[in-house]
Amino acid sequence: MATAIIDGISTRYEVLGSGPPLLMYSPGGFDATLEKWRTQGIYQHIKFLDQLPDHFTCITFDRRETGLSGGRVERVTWTDYVNQGIGLLDHLGIEKAHIMGGCMGCSVVMRFGVERPERVLSQVLFWPVGGARYRMTGHQRFAEHLAFVQQNGLEAVLTLAKESNKAFGADPRGGPWVSVLRHDADFAERYISQNVDHYKAIIAGMPRTLLDRDTSPGAEPEDLVRLEIPTLIVPGADFSHATSAARYLQECIPGSQYWDVPVSAQDSVSTNAKVIEFLQQASAKAA
Repeated sequence: MATAIIDGISTRYEVLGSGPPLLMYSPGGFDATLEKWRTQGIYQHIKFLDQLPDHFTCITFDRRETGLSGGRVERVTWTDYVNQGIGLLDHLGIEKAHIMGGCMGCSVVMRFGVERPERVLSQVLFWPVGGARYRMTGHQRFAEHLAFVQQNGLEAVLTLAKESNKAFGADPRGGPWVSVLRHDADFAERYISQNVDHYKAIIAGMPRTLLDRDTSPGAEPEDLVRLEIPTLIVPGADFSHATSAARYLQECIPGSQYWDVPVSAQDSVSTNAKVIEFLQQASAKAA
């Protein structure tokens, strides 16, 4: 593991394999650590990091505010997550890369393509988040944290963080900075000393932009329809990864490939083969 400072925030990352660069935005919602590519749900079954590094230089990292990466109390947007990836590519001296996202990472990837298309060779959207239930659940998490702060204050959030190892998604009371509170004492001191009313305004504003629609969030459809980036979409099929959200992205992104395979048939062999084939074809076209 290694660490880079990007825009004043520490980013924990790992580089595996060789070949064309593949920047991988982790699954796991608001607990998007690099380990989730091996341990989270279907990713444990698919085992991307057992096969992709044989063909590509795979760059995985803890998204800001998760794992051992740092954070900053601000109204975090999809663009902030994009900037972390750009900074990591710059740190590694990589001009252009394939970009792959899992789960909530897909929303960052589509925003990445919209904002910085000159840095993207292709994009893989694996199980994009979305759907009405996803939006409602996400808003509820922020509301629960806001209520906890209102009733107990910021020092109670810090106490809770130290007493538990649960991420924001598992225990919303801890809030989106709970992981940073556990491992960064200086951050924790600043956190409990801030203006609590300003903090509550930040929390109230975050879901309005991160979770702003009943399909897959991340970029406006008017921007997606202008993308000229080779795109592979692999659908999920549950409350957090509605198949309708994947179909929406297929509709919006011109020329995108939609792998119309049910979740039950997305095994390690066929799924890795599909992703590798797509990325290799995109690499060949870019050469």
